[in-house]
Amino acid sequence: MTPALTDPAALAEALIACPSVTPATGAVFDCLEAMLVPLGFTVERFIDGDPAEGAVENLLAVRAVGPGPHFAFAGHLDVVPPGDGWTSDAFLPQRRGELLYGRGAVDMKGAIAAFVAAVARAGESAAGTLSLLITGDEEGDAVHGTRALMRHMAERGVKPDLCLVGEPTSVQRLGDMIKIGRRGSVNMWITVPGVQGHVAYPHLARNPISPLVRILSTIAAIELDKGTDWFQPSNIEMTDLMVGNPATNVIPGKATARLSIRFNDLHSGASLTSRIRHIVESEGGTLEAKISGEAFLTPPGPLSTLVSAAIEAETGLVPELSTSGGTSDARFLSALCPVVEFGLVNATMHKLDEAVALSDLEQLTAIYGRIVTAAHTVS
Repeated sequence: MTPALTDPAALAEALIACPSVTPATGAVFDCLEAMLVPLGFTVERFIDGDPAEGAVENLLAVRAVGPGPHFAFAGHLDVVPPGDGWTSDAFLPQRRGELLYGRGAVDMKGAIAAFVAAVARAGESAAGTLSLLITGDEEGDAVHGTRALMRHMAERGVKPDLCLVGEPTSVQRLGDMIKIGRRGSVNMWITVPGVQGHVAYPHLARNPISPLVRILSTIAAIELDKGTDWFQPSNIEMTDLMVGNPATNVIPGKATARLSIRFNDLHSGASLTSRIRHIVESEGGTLEAKISGEAFLTPPGPLSTLVSAAIEAETGLVPELSTSGGTSDARFLSALCPVVEFGLVNATMHKLDEAVALSDLEQLTAIYGRIVTAAHTVS
C-alpha cells in the first residue's frame, strides 16, 4: 500500500485534476479505480445512455472481508461547470493556506477521497462487505446514473444492508448535520390554449390569460400540509409565467406557466400531479409533470446512531438529524436499504473558488474510518 492511499488530500487532488463536468466518463473513473484495486476491491464500470446525448459512466466496487453486513458508500464524480472568475484553474487543485481549492473539492470528490483513505487506513479491520456506488450523473438529469447503477446491482444480486451518501451535509462545522431524509420534487408545466385575435374584437378570440390567472390563483391558495415531525411543510412555488406577446393590440393564442413542488412524505409525486391536473383541466388547460424523486425518511435507528457516534467521537458534536435541503441520489438508494447522508461543510459547493479545509478532510477520514470499522457490528 502506498502512503498516498491513506492521504485524503492527495487523493482529492488526484480526482479534482480530472475534469468531470456532468455527465462524467473516463479519466476520473480511471483515477478512482486505480485507488480501489490495491485495497482489494473488485471494480466494475459501465456506460449507460446514448453517447450522442452524453453517456454516463458508473462504477460499482465491492470488497468482502469475512462475515458481516454489507455497508455501501455512495457518491458522484461528476461536477457542475466551474464558470468564469476562478482565482486559479478549477481543475488544477491548489493548496493555499489551510484550504484545498478546485471544482469538486466539497461536492463531492473530497468525501470520496476521505472514504478511500479511511478504508486504506482501516485495512481488514473494516470487516464485512464494503462497496462504493459511484455515478457520473448526479449533477445532471440523474437518468443514467444511480438508477442505472441500481439496475446493474440487481442483475448481479448486489444489495447493501446500509448506505451512507457522502454529500456535503455539514453547515457551520463538520459534523453538525446528518440528512436522514429528503423531500420529494416535482416540476409541472401548464399550458392554456387560446384563440389569437384583435383586442378590439374579443368576441372573435379567446384570451388564455384569464383562465391561467384563475388556475394559478387556485393553486396559490392551496396549503398542502403543516409539516411533520421530521419534515417542513410542503411548498408550491411558481417559477415561470410566459405569454410572449410583443403586440399591444393582439389577444395571445397561448399562455404558459411552470411550477415546482417540494413535498414531504405525506404526499407522492403522482398524487400531487393528479390534484394540480384537475385544477388545470377544469379551465381547459393541459399539464405536463416530471417527478424528480419521492420523499423518503430513514427514521432514527442503528445507521444514524452509528454515524452520529463516529461524529461525536471525533468532533465532540452531536449532529442534528435533518431532512432539509434539495434532492440527492439518496432518493433512489432509499429503495434498497436504510440510507443517510453525511459529508463536508457545504458553504462553497457549486461556487467560484470551491474549497475544502485540509483539516476537515483529515477529520472526515477519521469519522469514516470509525464508521467502516464499526459497521459490521450493526444489526
